[in-house]
Amino acid sequence: MPIIASFMVPHPPMLIPGVDASDALKAQATLDAYDKVGREIARLQPDTIIVSSPHAEAYADYFQISDGEVVTGSFAQFGVPRVTFRCQYDYELVERISLMAKIQRFPAGTEGNEERYLDHGTMVPLFFVNRRYTSYRLVRVGLSGLPLIDHYRFGELIKKACDETKKKIVFIASGDLSHCQKEDGPYGYEPEGPEYDKRLMDLMQRGAFGELLGFSGAFLEKAEECGHRSFLIMAGALDRTAVKAKKLSHEAPCGVGYGVCEYIAGSADPSRSFAEAYYSRQALEVRGKRAAADPYVLLAYDAIDVFVKEGKELSGREIPSGLTGRRAGVFVSIHEFDQLRGCIGTTKATQANIGKEIVANAIASASQDPRFDPIEEKEIPYLKISVDVLGDPEPVGSMAELNPRKYGLIVENDGKRGLLLPDLPNVETADEQVAICKKKAGIAPEAPVKFFRFTVVRHE
Repeated sequence: MPIIASFMVPHPPMLIPGVDASDALKAQATLDAYDKVGREIARLQPDTIIVSSPHAEAYADYFQISDGEVVTGSFAQFGVPRVTFRCQYDYELVERISLMAKIQRFPAGTEGNEERYLDHGTMVPLFFVNRRYTSYRLVRVGLSGLPLIDHYRFGELIKKACDETKKKIVFIASGDLSHCQKEDGPYGYEPEGPEYDKRLMDLMQRGAFGELLGFSGAFLEKAEECGHRSFLIMAGALDRTAVKAKKLSHEAPCGVGYGVCEYIAGSADPSRSFAEAYYSRQALEVRGKRAAADPYVLLAYDAIDVFVKEGKELSGREIPSGLTGRRAGVFVSIHEFDQLRGCIGTTKATQANIGKEIVANAIASASQDPRFDPIEEKEIPYLKISVDVLGDPEPVGSMAELNPRKYGLIVENDGKRGLLLPDLPNVETADEQVAICKKKAGIAPEAPVKFFRFTVVRHE
């Protein structure tokens, strides 16, 4: 049976009686909305409730699904040990979702389930459900570091597994909104904070889930959001389904956004296939960028195409003559769906010319970056490539001579070297640039280092 309803909810522990009564009073609109959610779920009487939580176990490249038969939890860590939970997992549905992921070679399943207690991102919504209704079994899923579209796809997979059962199922997407909406809030103030809440609540109250995929990673990081990926899993679980969307509340009383919406599922609606539309837009954008690419970027595209599809390296005869006249270090960066997919480079020339340097590093970025699996042919239509041609590194005596917008940076300590290209999203200060370089090199934060800065000509 398809998922019959879904709810977007926040999870501040202060809503639980006894945690922080003074702050809870500031969130009365959220409390009132939560009561409506509890009443509606009691009316629906689901057999199973699926909760996606940002505070469940999470991995960079895998969606973890909690397994077992029974799970417990309490608010002891928030000073209220008397508020406890004991839930029975719907292990049949967990197994069905996991098996479907295995068949589809999708990175999700029950591996890595080390935390055997409920997280507060799950317990807060269940507290309000349990006040009205307890005759359900639970499925709990975590988020991942994978692209936004993969969270939607995970929701699609969950939907297919649910469709094969005869159970009534409700989905709860747990997640706060922006955390940086007040100077005296937990993360201070950033203009992206209230902007995120405004955009998010507008699209969620319209049920325009496809717009969730239009947020850039840099913007989401600046906004200090919590639940965006959780909402995307829910959106995927309602793929191709008409919904009656209703906003129940939105407020940010303590500098953190809390939004509550409900979605009552209707009949099948093929027009609400947001993943397909997203893939089409991405492929069209990449085709446009590739058509307008200069010889540097076009050569990197061609090198990756030939290597991934044919297992061959471009010959020297296929390198444009304009890229054979000089030598330089080159970095080739590959992005897919707004996330880094590979980046390999050389600080100094290692090949006969820039063209060969681009070919070698493009192939290495696509197949040898230890952070990622090798690129597959099906990914090629969605890859965005940039080529950075490096100037010679020059030593500098102090951090005052660094500028992360203008210069790349190399740090050295006892044979260890870390490098960072210039003008990267969310790297705004020399301190941040140095810290990232040290971390990449495995150099202790307090260790002294030598600085080398370099200029870059970026082709994208």
